[in-house]
Amino acid sequence: MPILPPFGPVPPSVLIPSYDRAAVRPGIAHLSVGNFHRAHQAVYLDRVLARPGNAHWGILGIGVMDDAHERAKAEALLAQNGLYTLTECPADAPDSVRFVGSIVDYLHAPDDRAAAIRRLADPAIRIVSLTVTEGGYYVDAAGHFQLDHPTIAEDLARQVPHTVFGLVTEALRLRRDAGTGPFTVLSCDNLPHNGRVARTAFLAWARARDAELADWIEAQITFPNTMVDRITPAVGPLDVTRLDAGSGVEDRVPVFCEDFIQWVIEDHFCAGRPPLEEVGVLFTGDVTPYEQVKLRMLNASHSMLGLPGMLMGYRIVSDIMHNPDVVALLDHSLAQDAEPLLQAPPGMELHEYAAQLLRRFSNVAISDQLPRIASDSASKLPVFVRPTAEGTLARGADASRIAFLLSCFAEYLRGHDDNGATYEIHEPHLGPDDLALAADADPAKALDMSVFAGWGLRDHPAFVELFARTRTALRTGGTRACLRQLISPPDSAPSS
Repeated sequence: MPILPPFGPVPPSVLIPSYDRAAVRPGIAHLSVGNFHRAHQAVYLDRVLARPGNAHWGILGIGVMDDAHERAKAEALLAQNGLYTLTECPADAPDSVRFVGSIVDYLHAPDDRAAAIRRLADPAIRIVSLTVTEGGYYVDAAGHFQLDHPTIAEDLARQVPHTVFGLVTEALRLRRDAGTGPFTVLSCDNLPHNGRVARTAFLAWARARDAELADWIEAQITFPNTMVDRITPAVGPLDVTRLDAGSGVEDRVPVFCEDFIQWVIEDHFCAGRPPLEEVGVLFTGDVTPYEQVKLRMLNASHSMLGLPGMLMGYRIVSDIMHNPDVVALLDHSLAQDAEPLLQAPPGMELHEYAAQLLRRFSNVAISDQLPRIASDSASKLPVFVRPTAEGTLARGADASRIAFLLSCFAEYLRGHDDNGATYEIHEPHLGPDDLALAADADPAKALDMSVFAGWGLRDHPAFVELFARTRTALRTGGTRACLRQLISPPDSAPSS
C-alpha cells in the first residue's frame, strides 16, 4: 500500500497526489472553504499541480465563519495536512476515491484576523477566490452594496475587520503600501456576473473605508466572471461513516460529488494565473451565455423540485426523480419556460443540456438533499428564477409553473409538509415581516415579501390571480394534487 502522511498506508484503490506536496507553495487564497470548493476548484488545482512547473499554485484555505462546524473543519484539515478524500459517484459505474492535495495550508480567520490579512498580503498570493453563497455579497436587487446592513456597518467601524470585504481590502492596503502589487479577486458563487457583483461589493466597502484605496483597487484589481458547476451534497456524520467505509480511510472531512464538473472563466487576471485550460477549464471573453444556461436551467430546476419536494415529504433528490409528475414538471419548465429565453453558448444544444440535467438529478449515488437545495431560497429565487419569470410575463406566455414554484416557496415557509412532518427553515435573508406576509390569510400577500421586490409581479393582475388560486389549491388539496393538475392539459389548471 502507498504511504501518505499523516494517514499512513492507503488502500491501493485510493488515488493519491502524484506530486511532492512539500514543494508546493500557495499562490491562491480561497475564502470560505466549503464542500463545493473542495470538490471543484481544489480539484482543478490538484490537476494543475500534477503537471510540471506549477508548484507555486497551491491553495491557502481560509475559514471565515465563526461557528462550531467551521472550527471542527479547521481542526480536521490542519490535522490532516490539508488532505481529504473525494469520492466521485458516476450514475452507471463504480465510485472512485482520490486524495485531493491542493490545499497545502489552512487557517481559521476568526482565530486571528490580523494574521489572515497578513497572509493575504503575501506577494506570493496572486489570486483570492471565494465561495460565500449567493446572499453573501450584500448587493441588493438594484445592484447597490448594502452599506447600512448591520453586518457591514459594524465591520466598517472595526479596526480589524471580520468580513471577507474587510479582510481582502485591508490586505490590498498592505500590498499597495509595500509596493507588492495587486491580486485577482475570483468569485466562484452561483450569481449572474459574479465578478461584477464582487467588484461592486469590494469597491463599495473600500470606498466607505478609504476612498483613495478604493481608487487604487478600481484601477489595479481584476474581477473575472465565472461559471461553476458540480453537484456536491452536504456531508453529515452518517455520510462520513459511509464514505470512510467505502474508501478504507479514516477521513474526518470527506467529500462526495457527481462525476460531472465544469468551470468557465473570463480570462482577466492582473497577477497571472495557473494553466487551468490544460486541465479542462474553459476560458472565454464572455461567460454570460454559460452562466445564464446554468443558473436558469440547473439551479432553477433545483428550486423547482426542491420546494415542492419538501412539501410532498421528499428529502432526497434521486427519490423525487422517481415521481413522473415531478419529472414532467421539470421537463415542461425547461423546454417551455427557460429555453425560449436563452441563447445557447457555441456548441451547446439546450434540449441536450436539459436531458443531461434530468439524468444528473436521477443519480442515486449522489443522494443530494432537498433541505440543502430549498434552504436560503430568498437568495436563490431572485438569481435563478426571476429572469425567467420576468421574461415569461413579458411575452404573455403560460406562467402557471412560475406561479406553482413561488406558491410552493410561500407554503414551504410554514415549516411543515403536507404529511405534517416538520423541517427546519433556513432563510437568513427573510425578516418577521416577510414571514407574516407568507402566513397571511390572503394568499396573494406573499407577493409583497422582500424576496419579490423589483420583480413586477403585481403589475400583472392575471398572474396575481393565478398565484392566489395556486396557493389555495396547495392549501386545500395538497401539493401532489396541485402538481397533477398543473401538468395536465390547460383546461384543468389549478383552481380553488
